[in-house]
Amino acid sequence: MNPIITNRIYRHFKGDYYLLVDTAKHSETGEDYVIYRKLYEDGGLWIRPAEMFQEEVDHEKYPDVEQEYRFQLQDIKSVRK
Repeated sequence: MNPIITNRIYRHFKGDYYLLVDTAKHSETGEDYVIYRKLYEDGGLWIRPAEMFQEEVDHEKYPDVEQEYRFQLQDIKSVRK
């Protein structure tokens, strides 16, 4: 399964990058949510159900997408040597 790790960068299957800021629980339903920040334009803060954040890409609807998950954890290396 696609891990949820705070303070890490994720790529949306359509190409943009996001910082996973934190997780939260809905006070009424107990549903888990992911809080993430856009790393482009206004840097807006967004929330989404964790289950949706972690789901696989619908490859029938998006057959040309190679990424496995809707938001996929990125392994970004430092440029410092």
